[in-house]
Amino acid sequence: MAVKYAKPKGTQDILPEASGSWLYLEETLRRTVGLYGYREIRLPTFEHTEVFARGVGETTDVVGKEMYTFLDKGDRSITLRPEGTAGVARAVLENGILGSAAMPFKAYYLQSCFRYEKAQKGRLREFHQLGIECFGANDPFADAEVIAVADQILKEVGVKNVRLEINSIGCKKCRPAYHAALKEYFAQYTDKLCPTCLDRLDRNPMRILDCKSEVCHAIGEGAPVMLDYLCEDCVAHFDTVKSCLDELGVAYTVNPTIVRGLDYYSNTVFEFIHTGVGTQGTICGGGRYNGLIEDFEGPATPGIGFGMGIERLLLALEDEGVQLPAIPGPRLYLANIGEAGRKKAAVLCAALRTAGIHAEYDIVGRGLKAQMKYANKIGAQYTMVLGDDEVAKGEARLKDMATGKETVTAFDALIAALN
Repeated sequence: MAVKYAKPKGTQDILPEASGSWLYLEETLRRTVGLYGYREIRLPTFEHTEVFARGVGETTDVVGKEMYTFLDKGDRSITLRPEGTAGVARAVLENGILGSAAMPFKAYYLQSCFRYEKAQKGRLREFHQLGIECFGANDPFADAEVIAVADQILKEVGVKNVRLEINSIGCKKCRPAYHAALKEYFAQYTDKLCPTCLDRLDRNPMRILDCKSEVCHAIGEGAPVMLDYLCEDCVAHFDTVKSCLDELGVAYTVNPTIVRGLDYYSNTVFEFIHTGVGTQGTICGGGRYNGLIEDFEGPATPGIGFGMGIERLLLALEDEGVQLPAIPGPRLYLANIGEAGRKKAAVLCAALRTAGIHAEYDIVGRGLKAQMKYANKIGAQYTMVLGDDEVAKGEARLKDMATGKETVTAFDALIAALN
């Protein structure tokens, strides 16, 4: 059968057969972040474009190349969210949270994001993220705790082949000297850098280190590293983060090349990388963004958080052969013969559902054999056949589909029998 309409490139349909894994994963994520005091925040799917241009950074690939931006009917520039942190920062300021809520303010979100980039395995144009954001804590123990949240999530869902890499990219005090060193280094290669990186050279040379061009990436491997330019405060902060992770038993390696792809990052940055997901192996990334609220013209407020890709997390689980629990079939399927049996099945199903028991009956008009085949297909744990005799007696045989055992059960005792 020819399909006239198809989903847009870089999107996916999550069908009921797969959604059970998503639900289990989401429930695990919510439960785990809740242990650390994070509460859910729900943000608009789109924002005014300047929220992302100001927060994410105009020199980033996200803002420069990947955002879905359009003019609405009021001729305002609107952008589908490419990430979550900038929107949370906007919400924190707009809703007066910094002046009213207990600090630190901890929030999480589970949401879809949108980036126009080359669609491939593990990189979709509409993708889903768990994100946590912590505002109001500048202590390095906050950095370690945020990293520990991600580490515990990965352990809870069963991901094993993953490594944590961390780095420090300094602060406003020590970064200018590093930028000067980068400019001096990359100035030797202006004839080889891509046009985008030539523009970055003066505006934000650190972005060159994040370029996806193989040529620029190769040049960047010989560039100076931020760790050699950290001020005393940043060195002390990073040392304490590492010490705390050691105490928590969170294994890591220091990777001085990590800069992350968004301009709001400062100090601690980190990535959890899975060894089996190929080029899209980063399944979680984050760091500190102490200047973000100030970029939105708010008061100086430290912040730290991460984003975890749900699709990439599922790919990692698939690579390791981890089977997430599926949604179970109905507790009871009520097959029926005749009009009286069908009406009684409907009434019993209603009572069972009111009692919180998943029950189903035939609403298509199938014969008995087809009904039983359907019950097997949907994974019913028990079945019962209702006909005129059963309705008259007020009882029927309750069959355990796993063992084949049958027990005569009165209709008024059905709820107790299934609990």
